[in-house]
Amino acid sequence: MILHSNIIGETGKPLLILHGFLGMSDNWKTLGKKFAREGYQVHLIDQRNHGRSFHSDEFNYELLSDDLKHYCKHHKLASISLIGHSMGGKTAMVFAMDHKEMLEKLVIVDIGPKFYPTHHEQILAGLSALDAEMLASRSDAEDIMKKYVPEAGTRQFLLKNLYWKVDKTLGLRINLKALINNVEEIGEALPGNNTYEKATLFLKGDKSEYIQIGDEKLIHQYFPKATIEEVSNSGHWLHAENPTQFLKKALSFLNS
Repeated sequence: MILHSNIIGETGKPLLILHGFLGMSDNWKTLGKKFAREGYQVHLIDQRNHGRSFHSDEFNYELLSDDLKHYCKHHKLASISLIGHSMGGKTAMVFAMDHKEMLEKLVIVDIGPKFYPTHHEQILAGLSALDAEMLASRSDAEDIMKKYVPEAGTRQFLLKNLYWKVDKTLGLRINLKALINNVEEIGEALPGNNTYEKATLFLKGDKSEYIQIGDEKLIHQYFPKATIEEVSNSGHWLHAENPTQFLKKALSFLNS
């Protein structure tokens, strides 16, 4: 099975973008159009169990990396640049280790190679509550999620997973059961002791705690030529919180 994508641009150097946990390709549509205007053919990809891509009981980073390889083969992409945010960044790191010959440029967004403890319990509980209801309006979904996710921006991000089913009720695009069953996989450390020797850009939000000063040694252990830069006035969703600076830094690296 081939991952679903939204491809922006008829021609140009292939730039593939991977969303984070519980996200989807649509999260990157605005920035994707801007990258396309700079000469890239942008592939906004839904990873398995997310967005419009296929559902599977199996879920781990090796599989997500293999999914990406199959996608490239299907679309005849021999050499790509890759941007991955959070979970998508971990997928991109594993892909870089497994298929380094296919990569031209690599941008990792606000995630490191280290292990991260599971911290999505409230979010998954809220989505489970949504999934159990026969919802007929988005405002009903909002009311349910408020009990679990008080932060409005995060709540709106999660509610993008809702879609209208044929019986005029709302459903979730994500494969919630599989994601809950495999949630420990999301925080897994980068496996093995392999290295990726090409230039890599790590972008972190200046208000985010996902990449800390103590993590830089481990990043350089896996990515000896890594550059780590901050995007100001932003947290974990830096590409949404400061898209102008994010785009400038990413393009500067991709075009170098």
